[in-house]
Amino acid sequence: MVNGVVRMMKLVEERSGIGELMLNETTVRQVRYSVSRFQGIVESSGLPIPGLYKIEGSIDFDAGFDICRWIGTPLRLRLEDGRVLGVTVVNAEGRVLSEGHGPSKCLCC
Repeated sequence: MVNGVVRMMKLVEERSGIGELMLNETTVRQVRYSVSRFQGIVESSGLPIPGLYKIEGSIDFDAGFDICRWIGTPLRLRLEDGRVLGVTVVNAEGRVLSEGHGPSKCLCC
């Protein structure tokens, strides 16, 4: 509950494919990805809560790619459909996460 509003996270999309992992506008490498997008919802009305979302998933990479140097760095993931998501690699297994809203996250503002 936030400010008296009961909220929940609802799975609204799942995608997988081959995309580009990017730092700023430079492609670091192609990766196979799998991501799920969750949207914050007001439980009583079912309406979305703008800016309350979570993206989680994973990227696959080959053994020759040093993923550890990218952990914690704000990156962009270009999906097969052309959309670009702000993500952060959170561990050496390639788990990616993004929460919230803003220029380093959703890239819409």
